[in-house]
Amino acid sequence: MPTFTLGIEEEFQTIDPETRDLRSHMSQIVEGGKMILQEQVKAEMHQSVVEVGTTVCNNIEEARHQVTHLRRQVIELADRVGLKIAAAGTHPFSRWQDQPITVDARYDKIVEELQEAARSNLVFGMHVHVGVETRELGVYMMNALRYFLPHIFALSTNSPFWEGRETGYKSFRTKVFERFPRTGIPEHFGSASEYDAYINLLIKTGCIDNGKKIWWDLRLHPFFNTIEYRVCDMMLRVDEAVAMAALMQALVAKVYKLMISNLTFRQYRKALINENKWRAARYGLDGKLIDFGKQEELPTRNLIQELLDFVDDVLDELGSRHEVEYIHKMMEMGTGADRQLKVFRETGDLKKVVDFIVQETSHGL
Repeated sequence: MPTFTLGIEEEFQTIDPETRDLRSHMSQIVEGGKMILQEQVKAEMHQSVVEVGTTVCNNIEEARHQVTHLRRQVIELADRVGLKIAAAGTHPFSRWQDQPITVDARYDKIVEELQEAARSNLVFGMHVHVGVETRELGVYMMNALRYFLPHIFALSTNSPFWEGRETGYKSFRTKVFERFPRTGIPEHFGSASEYDAYINLLIKTGCIDNGKKIWWDLRLHPFFNTIEYRVCDMMLRVDEAVAMAALMQALVAKVYKLMISNLTFRQYRKALINENKWRAARYGLDGKLIDFGKQEELPTRNLIQELLDFVDDVLDELGSRHEVEYIHKMMEMGTGADRQLKVFRETGDLKKVVDFIVQETSHGL
């Protein structure tokens, strides 16, 4: 079996410890971080976002080591400039109107083109790259893995609040991000050349300047041979982030194993997968998803258990059994959204929710 290398990117919130509001790090964290972390730390469009990313990891153990180290470093860097770090898909009460945009030609261009959709895009996600050997295999994976995106997404839901209101969604982050073009569940592509022709047509006609402006929930990366999962909210704990990355890698390995045995499974329309994605955003683990094979709705937790059974036979080869089994614990304790809502129900205070997020962000470091 190929290595299926891993890369994990996390977008953190920078928090004022007094007000608990988002506060610009004025690129101090990024500049300070460059000394220690080189290119592994980056500014994002809003100045209260800091992104860190691992290098290419050969297995989940390496990925865990790096993600833990990066979290620890970013928390220390923030401490030095009097800020806290929080890991959630949205901030419970900050208003995007109050958050300055990073001065950068790339971001200027996005804001000029997308206007309010870009300025209001104050959301935080986790992206996971899994290495594939060829672009042809990458497109095959993109087609096959689309079906599982709502299941993965339901586990990651961690953004129930927006601008001080309880939204009724377990993930409101996706609702905000959907205002961007070229987001959501990807289309089905017949081959790598069909996928590349689509990207080239968009570039030729001035829709995008490169393939990175395609912001789907899952994409074959335009420049690297990786499948990039972009569907997840930012996860509270490092253990949750690692467990999700291990599950995504296991799915790629399982689909590969089926493919080389000449086994495939049915492809479903984007419109059907979208029904499940909407349910995952609204209800997280507590709702039902549709099993399109059986044509019935079933509890989301049951379908996630089926998903864990589905990948079970590749875990030992990948060395990720321990990490994937943490997903049972996640189902037991509830998603980040469930835990945020619990704190809010108990205290009625969104500042206490921010304190909880900050505390969970350093859990297990």
